[in-house]
Amino acid sequence: MQVSDVFRFKNRDIRALHLTWIAFFISFYVWFNMAPLASSMLRSVDWLTSEDLKLFAIANVALTIPARIIVGMALDRFGPRRVFSILMVLMAIPALAFAFGDTREQLFVSRLVLSSIGASFVVGIHMVALWFKPRDIGFAEGLYAGWGNFGSAAAAMTLPTIALTLFGGDEGWRWSIALSGVVMAGYGVFYWFALTDGPHPDSHRKPRKAAALEVSTWGDLALLVLFTVPMVGILAILVWRTEDMGYLDGMTASFVYAAIIVVILYQIFQVLRVNVPILKKGVPADDRYPFKSVAALNTTYFANFGAELAVVSMLPLFFEQTWGLNAAVAGIIASSFAFVNLFARPMGGLVSDRFGNRKFVMLSYMLGIAVGFGLMGLMNSSWPLIVAIAITIFCSFFVQGAEGATFGIIPSIKRRVTGQISGMAGAYGNVGAVFYLFVFTMVTPSQFFFIIAAGAFVSWLVCLIWLKEPQGGFGDEYLVSSVDEAIALEARRRKEAEAELALVFAGSQKVAVVEKGEGLTVTARFGSLDDLRATLARISSGAAGTPAPAE
Repeated sequence: MQVSDVFRFKNRDIRALHLTWIAFFISFYVWFNMAPLASSMLRSVDWLTSEDLKLFAIANVALTIPARIIVGMALDRFGPRRVFSILMVLMAIPALAFAFGDTREQLFVSRLVLSSIGASFVVGIHMVALWFKPRDIGFAEGLYAGWGNFGSAAAAMTLPTIALTLFGGDEGWRWSIALSGVVMAGYGVFYWFALTDGPHPDSHRKPRKAAALEVSTWGDLALLVLFTVPMVGILAILVWRTEDMGYLDGMTASFVYAAIIVVILYQIFQVLRVNVPILKKGVPADDRYPFKSVAALNTTYFANFGAELAVVSMLPLFFEQTWGLNAAVAGIIASSFAFVNLFARPMGGLVSDRFGNRKFVMLSYMLGIAVGFGLMGLMNSSWPLIVAIAITIFCSFFVQGAEGATFGIIPSIKRRVTGQISGMAGAYGNVGAVFYLFVFTMVTPSQFFFIIAAGAFVSWLVCLIWLKEPQGGFGDEYLVSSVDEAIALEARRRKEAEAELALVFAGSQKVAVVEKGEGLTVTARFGSLDDLRATLARISSGAAGTPAPAE
């Protein structure tokens, strides 16, 4: 795939790519529509404080973690088109609730629920993977994510202007946030009808079980259980901070802690329920994949996307206080970190496609992140501002490129469970964001940058040991295993059976065959009891008129 191909709008795959990054752009725009209007919010009401907004910032990334896991399972089962559309429409509700909330508790809860829109990222990742071949997937995923991520910068640039000029007054921030939610819902409806899940009806391959990620060995199962715990357990940080600020009393916090433990245990139970029977039966050699690669990519997204979400939250204030700039200038300079998304993330995917060794590209980017944040940790007011800006852009280049390289590998690990792998890796990006934002409350900016640098270096070591070059990562088609073929055959046979049953139950509105436990359940829906009785009479008369088989 050439860069010039992105302008070939008549091609179905290119059109799907553009429609999908626009959907993610709008989702990201709504996801980060609070920060640009923070000062307007503080001026318009007297019951909000800057500490409240810091808590809202953590809440804004909190539920994205479990949401990405749930959405990952849903899109493997229902396909990305329907999941993306429904998610955009549903998340418009908390966006409107936040816009017109009149207590800090309402704002907190609506922001917490709205954080689920961050799960839109993994939906688009799966959609793009359905439309593009392995040799082109890095650039396509990078362009989707890079241009979509730019929604946060677009929100920072446009929302204050919309609030002041289009609506005006103390309530302008409310109407501008509400407008972004309405636009998102409208595009969600459009997206439902605008494209399909891949170029062919069988492009979307369902896993055997959507309740948990499938693995190939007992050792991988133990590793999956280990990596399952932080995805929900990290929310305990938010609960502690919420209780500390008086939003929750001790008893309620205890119940929430207990709920987090229950959810973790339930997730582990689902992992075991899905995988133990598969592993006991034995996984065919051609269907195995290295879960250690997934674990390694979890750490990369923790260290790159998690760092990005945390850094963009503190960078304007860092420049303002360190070099004595005014807020407007500091904000413009800090926005350079997000602007790099437009070209650095697609470039990360493109380099991953062209270099011929995706693991080496991943290692190079992660090492660049460690060096970049290490240099940022050394910066102080004695450094020339232009040098500080250059180092910030240099660091951001590696951060965004590493994100593109991460999702240049994921679709080639195991096509059938791409949604769940994307969901887990994406969730670890938000685990990183919550962790780093929490750490930032206890350290200086320089120490904060050094900690992020250390995290990137640890991820580099993990990738060096665990990450494997994906098989078929540069081929014309994704690898199809014997299990994939068996699942596809079963799906075709089920459709054929449903067609035959539709003839048997002529007069019914819908016939479906659903797997229930160890067997199948046939459901036939009739418009009335008379229709059912007529069908039964026809079946009975047909059976009665059938001659007995010869002895």
